[in-house]
Amino acid sequence: MKKALSFILIFLGIQLLGGAVIKTVWELVAGNADATTAKLVTMTVLCSLVTIVVFLWARYAEVSPAWLRTRPWTVLVWSVVASLGAIIPCIWLQEQMPELPNWMENEFTVLLGSPWGYLAIGLLAPFSEEVVLRGAVLRELLRSPKLTPWAAIAISAVLFALIHMNPAQMPYAFLIGLLLGWMYWRTGSILPGMAYHWANNSVAYIVYNIYPDPDFKLIDVFKGSQQHVLMAVAFSLLILIPAIYQLNLWMKRVHSS
Repeated sequence: MKKALSFILIFLGIQLLGGAVIKTVWELVAGNADATTAKLVTMTVLCSLVTIVVFLWARYAEVSPAWLRTRPWTVLVWSVVASLGAIIPCIWLQEQMPELPNWMENEFTVLLGSPWGYLAIGLLAPFSEEVVLRGAVLRELLRSPKLTPWAAIAISAVLFALIHMNPAQMPYAFLIGLLLGWMYWRTGSILPGMAYHWANNSVAYIVYNIYPDPDFKLIDVFKGSQQHVLMAVAFSLLILIPAIYQLNLWMKRVHSS
């Protein structure tokens, strides 16, 4: 458990210290020039890259090609399908809860509104977060004789929610963290989680650029019809539940050689 927490602290240290250093260097080079988007994208991309390099170089997380050699394309496809099916039910569930502070609203508005922001949110964030939370943290928790697999998955999901450092994202992140943790436990690979995470973040990017209002709700998408919202939730569950069933059938652990 202590080692898993140390991984979280290293991750947060890279984000906070790295962000501060990059911000300082940027301001020294660019002066007072207004380049908020470029600065934020640069900070996010470089912090993600440093995180990936540090965790793989130090072997806190191991990325083995053994699972990929089994040609698990069916699992990867169903991972993406599950992600698409989970989005509307998770958003709907979160809308039923009390509204939480959105501390990162301005940052997400900048990143989601930029084409280069997709590199940070759609590509590098899924990779770096899966390396840290599943490849390092959950792997360590699953080794603990004091924890059942589901206890380890639940703890990793809580940590996944907390590292977002944004209350508005935490319920959604916790639910998704449970599913991503289960996928890692079943396969021993971060690749299914990466596929799921990539699809989820890509949809968030696309939806924001269609509906740029950060306060939009599902009922706005469906023109004020609560019935259509509930139908969309039900239809999404008809995608999500079979996808989870198929993942349960197809996911297998492969030990690296």
